[in-house]
Amino acid sequence: MSGPYTLALLPGDGVGVEVVAQARRVLEAVAHHDRIDLRFDEIPGGAQYFLEHGHDWPEDAERRCADADAILLGAIGWPSSDGHGTAMRPDGKMAGWSAIVGNRIGLDLYANIRPVKLLPGVRHLISGTHKQVWSPENVDMVFIRENTEDLYSGSGGILAPGGDAQVAIDTRIITRRSTERIIRLAFETALKRGGAPTDGKRRVTCVVKDNILHGCRMFVRIFEELGAEYPTVQREVVLVDAFTQWLVRRPEQYDVVVAPNMFGDIITELASALQGGMGMSVGCNVGTRHGMFEPIHGSAPKHVGRNRVNPIATVLAAAEASDGSLSSAGDRIEAAVRTVVSKGQTLTYDLVGPEVAASTSAVTTAIIDELELVHP
Repeated sequence: MSGPYTLALLPGDGVGVEVVAQARRVLEAVAHHDRIDLRFDEIPGGAQYFLEHGHDWPEDAERRCADADAILLGAIGWPSSDGHGTAMRPDGKMAGWSAIVGNRIGLDLYANIRPVKLLPGVRHLISGTHKQVWSPENVDMVFIRENTEDLYSGSGGILAPGGDAQVAIDTRIITRRSTERIIRLAFETALKRGGAPTDGKRRVTCVVKDNILHGCRMFVRIFEELGAEYPTVQREVVLVDAFTQWLVRRPEQYDVVVAPNMFGDIITELASALQGGMGMSVGCNVGTRHGMFEPIHGSAPKHVGRNRVNPIATVLAAAEASDGSLSSAGDRIEAAVRTVVSKGQTLTYDLVGPEVAASTSAVTTAIIDELELVHP
C-alpha cells in the first residue's frame, strides 16, 4: 500500500456514534500492531445535526466522503421534535438523508451487499428465549440488492389541496442499466463462492413479484438473459412472499440472492434473524470506485448512553471497509470476532440476555485482546 489509507467516519445519530467509536478502537489497534498508516476523517452529520444546524452535514462533507478510501457509517435517524415519527426535512426527505441515501446515489453505490453467515456460538432470540434454532453450517449466503432506484428513487409526492394531504404517490423505477449491473454482480459473486450449504451448488436466487409488477417482469427477463452467460451457476426465480417463509425454513438452500431495492431491503432484515439479529449484520454499499460500510441497525434512541448495544456489526463493517489494500487486517478482525463469539463469555444482551450481558466497550476490549494475541 502506497501512502495512508483514509477512512471517513460518519457516526450519525444515536448509538451510531457509540458503535463507530468502538469500531475505531479496533481499527486503531490492528493498525498499530500491523504498522498500517491508517487515518480517520470524522464527519458530523445526521438527523440530530439537521435539527441543530438546519442541514444534514457540513458543506464539504460530500467531497470528503468522495476523497476517502472507504466510508464507515453508524446510523441515521432521530425522532421529530414534536414526538410524531422520524425527523424530516422540509423537502420531504428524512433528516440526515445526505449521509445515507445521498451518498448511495452521489457516489453511485449501486450494490448493497449483505453477507448472512451464522457464527458458531451465536444463539437466536426467539419468543424471549435464546436458543439454537439454525445451525452455522446451514446459514451462509450473500444478498445483493439494487441500491439506487426502485421506490427509493425519490420520484413521487403528496397532493395536499388547502394543506390537507389527500393523495400520496410513490413511483417505482426499475431501469435496465441498474438491473443489468446488479444481476451480473450476483452471478460473478456466485462464481467466487463454494455454493449453497445444502448441496454445494452455485446458485443465484432472484426474488421478485413478477406475477403482479411490470418492473419485476423486466428484472426477471434480464436475469434470464444474463444468467445464460453463466452455465455453471444455477438460477431460480421466486416470489418475495413465498421466499420469506422458505428463507427461515430452509436457509441452507440459498447461496446468492439478488433482488430489487425495496424487496431486498425487507428480506435482508428478516435474514438478519438467521445470524443472531441486527447487531451481527453488516451492509456493504459498493460501486465501481467507492464503498460505504455500516451496521444495518438504526440509531436506537432508547439505548443511547447505556453502553449496552452490540458493536460487532460495526466492527465487522470496519473489517469489510478494510478490504483490498488492508485485507489482511480485515481478516484478522473477523477472526477475532469469531473467537469472542465462540467463547460466549463477553457478549451483549441481544445475544445472551441482560442477566449475563457484557457492556459495549467490554465486547470491543475482548476483540482487541484477541487481535493482540496473534501478530501478522
